[in-house]
Parts: sequence; C-alpha cells; structure tokens
Amino acid sequence: MDLMAILWPLAFPLLALVIAFVHIRLKQLTGWQAIGTVLMWQLGIGLGIGLLFGGLGHLLFPDQVATSIGWPAGNPFQREVGLWDLSLGIVAVLCLLFRTEGFWTATVIGTGIFYIGAGLGHVYELVAHGDTSAGNAGMVMYIDLFYPLLLAALLVLYHVQKRKAQG
Repeated sequence: MDLMAILWPLAFPLLALVIAFVHIRLKQLTGWQAIGTVLMWQLGIGLGIGLLFGGLGHLLFPDQVATSIGWPAGNPFQREVGLWDLSLGIVAVLCLLFRTEGFWTATVIGTGIFYIGAGLGHVYELVAHGDTSAGNAGMVMYIDLFYPLLLAALLVLYHVQKRKAQG
C-alpha cells in the first residue's frame, strides 16, 4: 500500500485542524467557543471538502476508484455514491455558513449513518471476501468507522460546555 493511499483520507481532517487552531489563536477563543470552532472546521473542511473530493473521484474517475476499492470497473454504484458524497459534502460545507447546533447535529447524524454504514461494508468485504484493497481495508475504512464518532463527541462536548457556560 503506497503512502498516498494511507494519507489522503487524513488530509482534509488535518487541514481542518490546522485552520481551527489558527482561528482559535487569532480570535483567542477558549472553552465552548474553541470546541465549536474545531467542530465547525471539521464539518466544513474535514468532512465537507473530503466528501466533495470523494464524490468527484467516484464521478470523474469511476474505474480507478472502483479498482482501489476492490470492485469491478464499470459498476453503476459509482454514480450513486458520487452524487451522495457530493450532496452530503455540500451540506457539510454549509456548516461554515449555518452555525447552529441544529444544522450541525443534522449534518453529523446524516453523514455519520452513511460513513459508519460504509465502514461496516468495508469490514464485511474484508472479512467475508478478503478484500484488502487500499480503498477498502485501508485508512478509508478507519475514517468511515471512527470520524463520525469523533464529530459526534465534539458536538456533544460543544453542546454540554456551551450550556454550562450559559448557566
């Protein structure tokens, strides 16, 4: 497995973390505001841009993506997954504009169900069919399984700390 196959799924979440850190430092944010800033950038950049990037891959390079996942080229699932990724990516990017707990919660739930479902699908393919392709059993599988849990934890922490601070 090459280094890019390992690192690309982490690129946008790491970029979001750097942007959030700079934002927090420049605005001198603390507490729930700092947590909210990390969450906002993770949703908008880590999740949103990541999904847009993935969606474009499924739509523009379907045979390459299918091969990387261990699926046959020419499979029509690519259009559906690509459009789903694009639609959720747009919703996640909009978290940068719509900064409400309700919008963020809906985004975390919707994308979380998709990601964890996809992650469990990767696990199934690994166990049942021995699919060790980089796009199936590599970092993508771990991001699919654990990134939504991180986002949910950040959302809960943000909510609890905000409520505590507001008395």
